[in-house]
Amino acid sequence: MFIPSCAAFPFYHAKADVILRSSDNIDFHVFKLFLSVASPFFETLFDIPQPTEETEEQETKDGLAVIPVSEDGNTLDALLRFCYPCTLAQDPNLDKLKNILDVFDAARKYSIDAVERKIGQALSNPKLLEAEPLRCFAIAHHGQLRDETLLAARHTLGQPLIPSWFEGIELLTAADLLALLTYHRKCGDAAYALKADTSWIRTHYGDSKACSWISGQSTYDGRGPHSECGCLKKKRAKHKVFSGETLQWWEDFMEKTFQALRDKPCGATIVTSAEETVKYVKGLNCNACSPQVTHGMRDFSALFVRKVEEEVSKMTLELKF
Repeated sequence: MFIPSCAAFPFYHAKADVILRSSDNIDFHVFKLFLSVASPFFETLFDIPQPTEETEEQETKDGLAVIPVSEDGNTLDALLRFCYPCTLAQDPNLDKLKNILDVFDAARKYSIDAVERKIGQALSNPKLLEAEPLRCFAIAHHGQLRDETLLAARHTLGQPLIPSWFEGIELLTAADLLALLTYHRKCGDAAYALKADTSWIRTHYGDSKACSWISGQSTYDGRGPHSECGCLKKKRAKHKVFSGETLQWWEDFMEKTFQALRDKPCGATIVTSAEETVKYVKGLNCNACSPQVTHGMRDFSALFVRKVEEEVSKMTLELKF
């Protein structure tokens, strides 16, 4: 016969008045009062008269009733920490999505409403959102956490439009996935639509001198003569900002970035593309472009990101809660 082990402090106390046994046979010696205050489920359970002696239906240990639960030791430990006063037990570390889902389901089962706020905070952790936005979305929607679901959906825009399988996908229905894919496509279309009108760039810079690096012009700064640009130029430019010729590398950057935004309509797409372009232009060793491209593209990237985020923020996720 397998002998259950005992949980560590604070769930092994000499004055505890009930034992919860996890599915992996760990005994938690706990106080009914703490659990009853935190959970109506436990309050009702403990109000039911318990047998004074061990029976086939009720096991006892050390004179205490043993109540088996379906949660494993890790999940039960985390759940009980939310029930105990902070002077006795710190809140659990919910930095792993598997723990979050298990604890959330257990909290719903035992009607521990205070846990929902903690779960929401955990799902809003930027590190988790950046690493696994689709899984955060699935868990948040599974738990009907509206704000956290919408936040995670926004972070999924950094993933491809058609995602590969991800852990937690079984938590979503086909309708949920369709709603997310439709939202993603709408955001991609909104970002791509900026390609048709470059007035937002002209409005920002005012005149061609403020963004001379786009056309290969080098403004005189008092330290020497103008530098000549030897880069290829595009006479029939698709992404012309002001009148005159446009550099080929600028055209390539804009075309590549807008195509990428259809799949990943987020700021990171723009920043990555800009960094690659700066590296490429630096390698050209152009006397006019190379000295200006880093500062110029950094400023333009910030503008581009703001504009895309502004357009994406207008899109809605048609998802039922």
